[in-house]
This record gives sequence, C-alpha cells and structure tokens, in this order.
Amino acid sequence: MPELPTSLAQHYHERTKYDPKTINAKSKPLDWTQQPVPFKEYKIGVSYDLKPFLTEKLDKFASDPVGSWWKRLSQILFFSYGLTGMIPTVGEPHYLRAAPSAGGLYPAEVYLISRGTPLLPAGLYNYQVRTHSLIHFWDNDVWTKLQTACFWHPILDNTQLALVVTAVFFRSAWRYQARAYRRIFLDTGHLLGNIELACAINDYRPHLIGSFMDEAVDQLLYLDPEQEGAISVVPLANLLEVRQNLPLAKTIISAPTQTSFPSISDDQLLAYFHKVTQIPFDTNAKVNWKLPPVEGQRTDKYNFPFCTKVSTVVTPINWGKGLTGLENTMLRRRSTRSYTGDAITLTELNQLLDFTYQSHHYVEQGLDGNPDYFDLSLVETFIVVSSVEGLEEGCYYYAPKAQELRQIRFKNFRKELHFLCLGQDLGRDAAVVLFHTADLKTAVAAYGDRVYRYLHMDAGHLGQRLNLAAIHLGLGVSGIGGFYDDQVNEVLGIPIDEAVLYITTLGRPQTP
Repeated sequence: MPELPTSLAQHYHERTKYDPKTINAKSKPLDWTQQPVPFKEYKIGVSYDLKPFLTEKLDKFASDPVGSWWKRLSQILFFSYGLTGMIPTVGEPHYLRAAPSAGGLYPAEVYLISRGTPLLPAGLYNYQVRTHSLIHFWDNDVWTKLQTACFWHPILDNTQLALVVTAVFFRSAWRYQARAYRRIFLDTGHLLGNIELACAINDYRPHLIGSFMDEAVDQLLYLDPEQEGAISVVPLANLLEVRQNLPLAKTIISAPTQTSFPSISDDQLLAYFHKVTQIPFDTNAKVNWKLPPVEGQRTDKYNFPFCTKVSTVVTPINWGKGLTGLENTMLRRRSTRSYTGDAITLTELNQLLDFTYQSHHYVEQGLDGNPDYFDLSLVETFIVVSSVEGLEEGCYYYAPKAQELRQIRFKNFRKELHFLCLGQDLGRDAAVVLFHTADLKTAVAAYGDRVYRYLHMDAGHLGQRLNLAAIHLGLGVSGIGGFYDDQVNEVLGIPIDEAVLYITTLGRPQTP
C-alpha cells in the first residue's frame, strides 16, 4: 500500500520534535526584557467584584438565591483559573494559578458570554484573574452570533452562560517558540479539567465545543487575530434548572486535511498551523451534533501476547462530604520540583488511574460520570514504573476498559528517563512516569489537521485529573512538555505510530 501524504499536523509535529543532536542548535537565548505579561486588562467597562463571594460560607446564602448564584459563579472561575499563590520576585510577584502552565506563562484567557439574565446582563465579559472580577466590556446581545459561530450547537439553545478559552500565543512562544502550540493546548486542557470539576462542585455541567468558526468567535470577542485566538467554547448548563439538564452532544466534527503547503519558516510555523486549521466562516453549513449510538465507547487498543497483566481495580478516592477534599486540593495544587526517588504503593497508583480514567466511579460523590472530552478513544496511556511497591519495574500499557496494566518491557528505566526528559531529575527520580500518546495518522484521518488541538487538550485534561488525585494522596506530580520525541518510543518500546503528547511524573515529593 502506498504511503499516505504527510498532513500538516504530522508536518508540524515532526518539525517541533526535540532531538538530542539538534536541540542545542535550535534553542535561542531568552530575552527577559521581552517576557510577556500573563494578564489581559480591560480599562473600560463595568466591573463585578467576585471576591466577597469566596470569603463567605455557602450557608450564608442558603436563603439568598442571588448571593448563592454569584457564589457559584465566583467559585467556578476561581477554582478553574484563579490566583492561589505567589512567589515574591524583584518588582511584580509571580502569581500561581489553580491550573498549571508550562513555564508559568499562562497563555490562556477566560471570557464569559451571557445570554442575558436578571443578574448578569447580556454581553461579553473577561475574567480579570489578578482581581478576581468580571469586566463587562460589551453590553449587546451576542448569543445568536455565538450560536451561528458554533454551527447552532444544541447545548446553546437552552443555556444562558458560556465560557470561551482563548490563547495569547506569544506568552508561550516567547520561550518555547514553534513548539509552544503544543503547550498552549496542554495548558488549555488543564484549565478544562478544572472547569469540569469546579462546575460539578457548583451544580453546573460544562459542555465542550471544539469545532467552531474561528474567525467569527475571534471577532465576537474583539480579539487580535495576529496575536490571539479562541481555543474552546464551553457552554455552562445550570443543573438547578430542570430545562438545563441537557443530553450530551458531539464536541467536535471533521475538518479538512492539508497535504500540500508551502515552505514555512520556524518563526512562522505556529501562526501558519493555527490559521490553516481554522474552520472558515460559513453560515450555510449544516452540522449534525447528535451522538451516534456507540459514541464514547472505547476499546483497549493493545493486548500484547503473553504479557503480564495487573488489575488496577481499587476503592475510589473519597473526596469528602460535599467534595470539600476536592475543593481544598484544587486550591493547594502545585507542581513538584523534585522527588526523593522513594516508592509509591500500587494502591496509590491504582487510585490515580481510577480517578483519571474511571469517572463513572465518582457519580455517587457528585461528580460527572461521563464528562466531555473531544475524543478520548484517540489517546493512549503508557506507564513506566521505576518504584512501585508490589509492581515489577518496566513499561506498561494501561487498558482503561479492562482496568489493567499490561507489561511491554521489563527494565528499570531511571537513567533513560533522565535522558528522555531533557536531563530533568524529575524523570529520573519519579516513582512513575506516565506518557499520553496518539496515532496521528488515525486521528487526522478522523478529524483533519485540527485534531492536533483536540489531542493535546484531552491529554492536558487527563493530566489535570492526575495532578489533583496525586496532590490529594500526598504525592508529588509534575507535567513535562519537553522531551526527546522519537527516542521515547525507541527506548521504552512504545509502538512507533504513537506520537507522544504529554508526560506526567509522579512520586514522593522532596520536602524543602
């Protein structure tokens, strides 16, 4: 069978791989005088201060529906992306947020669109992270324009609020250059993971929309298309209103694949890839958003012959009454800087996997049993075990449907992991290193080049659930977006068709 032409997504992925022979030659020194500010400020508009609704107990609003509504919205925004810490520096402190970001660069911005409610007038709002407030910078009814831009997605028929996550590209590209596009969508996935859980705590159900007319949404929000762009639309269904308990719908549709493209310089690769994978404005386009009967059902892709199989069935994590344990964890989540190298238990590893992949086990605790992703069937998980009590060292494939680990290579990989993670001690000293991968050819065949966005957002979403489960269990956790791509597959025995999307390290944290 002849080799299929390389798609733009595959081309971008190849061009942005790290390789030990070329990484030093391609790296550029950072100009710290040009580091972008990770906050967007709107000087004109009506400000809604959300801070008072964080400091008061929910009981205070038991007989105050207005206060209760504001508290729920305030908590969704704060637990998703609010400032939860500060590192003193010369001049402006470095603020830490609820969602992790590569290099602490925070490329994402969060907008709120209101259809018009008695409490929140119709129009456009930006979440001002630094002050935990909403700025109402446009007060016209724009909901119909949003519906048009989203191909009349059915969830927008009955909802009143929608978040839009956008990205300011240079915030990440300043440091990571063309590869920043990967990290931007991983960061957005972290944020979407937080939004999912923060909404569940506050009786909302977020519905993801990844396929929309980019230019229409960018214009709706008055974005500068040369500098920023819309990444995901997230309608919020208020579960306390019966008519907003909505059936699930598709989150994405197929888009074109580019196999013919000009020579692109490294400096223009990110911008070109984003522009070409946009969905054009077409008000006559008809989209069927209804889920097919088998949607959401996935199979375990790999079942290696004669491999050792280890069950991951475990008692689910208990998040406490009213999910207070989850709330506290979201506020104190931090990326681990170093590990001791000590072992974690098999039960801890299984609980991490259970919370991340078995959402239906947490319905009784008040979480969504089937949260939205873009297409999880495209994302695979491989786990390298360096030190887990009761589990042999080596590389395993995680089969979420069967809930088991399937060993594919027998070896202690600490030395190799140190190399693969660009010499970071996190890879060497972690008890477990987890890899999210995807078959790019298969993914592009299903959804076109735009699928590259969805794969990284889904990987980041899973990574954020791992983050929170690890912190809750007293473990350390840190994501890694920089690694030697091809060498990961070669060294660990991961099938060569699996493109590595994201790495998450887990282990015993080194105390200061």
